Amino acid sequence: MKKKKKTNPIHFLGAFSVIVATLAIVKCANPTLSVPELLTVEEPAPTVSTPTDSITLQSQTVDSLFLRPRTPLRLLKADGNPVKNRVTSVHRFETSFPDLNDVQLTTAQRIGVPQIADRNEANQRKDALVFIADNPYYSVQKLSHSIPYLVPRAALLLEEIGRAFNDSLVTKGFEPHKLLVTSVLRTKEDVKKLRNVNRNASENSCHQYGTTFDISYNRFLQINEDGSDEIRWVTAFKSILAEVLEDQRMMGTCYVKYEVHQSCFHITAR
Repeated sequence: MKKKKKTNPIHFLGAFSVIVATLAIVKCANPTLSVPELLTVEEPAPTVSTPTDSITLQSQTVDSLFLRPRTPLRLLKADGNPVKNRVTSVHRFETSFPDLNDVQLTTAQRIGVPQIADRNEANQRKDALVFIADNPYYSVQKLSHSIPYLVPRAALLLEEIGRAFNDSLVTKGFEPHKLLVTSVLRTKEDVKKLRNVNRNASENSCHQYGTTFDISYNRFLQINEDGSDEIRWVTAFKSILAEVLEDQRMMGTCYVKYEVHQSCFHITAR
């Protein structure tokens, strides 16, 4: 019968000492490593997928546009005289702003809030919505079938349009005026009531997602020196607003539909 070979304790201690000495040398060379890290094979870090769908990519582009520093407004020419640019308008309102509700809807559903049943539910969704109120650039008229809430990117777009409109007014020789916002977020209940009085109102309107607002193109609010305001209709203002919206649309920040019967521009953030 073959005898089983015994382990020599001296040999075991010698091998153990060599392993400990090797680990000590590596530790000295790289103090940030721990023993478990030395004994563990490092696994590759998980890859982070980059969004490639067009709506997400466009939203990221819009974010970068709005984060850019604003160009200082140039009010004087080199000779010291006031700048007075020409009102150019757009080629044709219907063809310059052709984005139908169906075109705007997919983006509204993706970047907006889910449809809201009624006003009570809207009050519970304020974590995802921004309250919009009168400010130096626009005024929200009395709303009958909507409430003054937008998702943050749409609220930012509305303010940007108001700023650009007033900048353009000044450089064209007009006094500042506020835009009039005529419709904002609609609940399902609002849509139902609106369709009872206007059968042309869309049952699946973009207004239900907090991404969309309407701006009047034939009424503007003048602020007088005594603090009072006055609604005015100035033909040139419609053309100036159209110039601003065409610029925004060409940059890809929004969709715009020219609404003839509602006398407004129907705008959805992108």
